[in-house]
Amino acid sequence: MAYLQITLNVSAEDRAAAAGVYQRYKQPFLDTIAGARSKELLVRDEDVQVLHGFASTADAHAYLSTELFTQDVVTALRPYLKAAPDVRVYESA
Repeated sequence: MAYLQITLNVSAEDRAAAAGVYQRYKQPFLDTIAGARSKELLVRDEDVQVLHGFASTADAHAYLSTELFTQDVVTALRPYLKAAPDVRVYESA
């Protein structure tokens, strides 16, 4: 199992809109992305994180170059981001 963690710097007033982007693309992610296993939205005062579960780290890295991610998700989130996202891939031990 591998995880793709994307941390988003989104202001409090834009969190609902950013959560809407998450909801809109969650099922397409699970249905169409190779190796996709899960997708969770984690919210805290400092930021918002999207934690994606994959079968492998190769699947996690491959997702970052898909049209769903580059064209749909990134484009939809762009107006709400205060800084570039922090993107990390982890492999479970």
